[in-house]
Amino acid sequence: MERKGAWSPDPAAGDDGEPPGAEFEVFLNFRGPDTRNSFTDCLYHALDRAGVRVFRDEEEIPKGEEIGRELRRAIDNSEVYVTVFSRDYASSAWCLRELARIAKRSRGPSGKVIFPIFFDVGAQDVKLRTGLYD
Repeated sequence: MERKGAWSPDPAAGDDGEPPGAEFEVFLNFRGPDTRNSFTDCLYHALDRAGVRVFRDEEEIPKGEEIGRELRRAIDNSEVYVTVFSRDYASSAWCLRELARIAKRSRGPSGKVIFPIFFDVGAQDVKLRTGLYD
């Protein structure tokens, strides 16, 4: 997993050197085979160059496995979520598990925001469950 931090310790940080607030500003949720080496990679690097602390999962997760502790922590400790909906996104149980946890966090007291990106699919495909999202 690649975790990128663009912060440096400052006097306002806690004694442990961690920045105040969320560990990550953005959590990227995407289906690797669809966009990892194209759109999501470009988005990640653009955010990183802008100094945004981004979490991007680099590992392929075996089918049927539960979300790991580090991934849960990254979701819980991110300020906003960017979900890249692609053609095969919904076929990944792992993506859907991440999205469920993200949705739970967005409905909680923190009211975190989810920014959806529709890559090679339309919003109607996802919303209306067309052939791509049955």
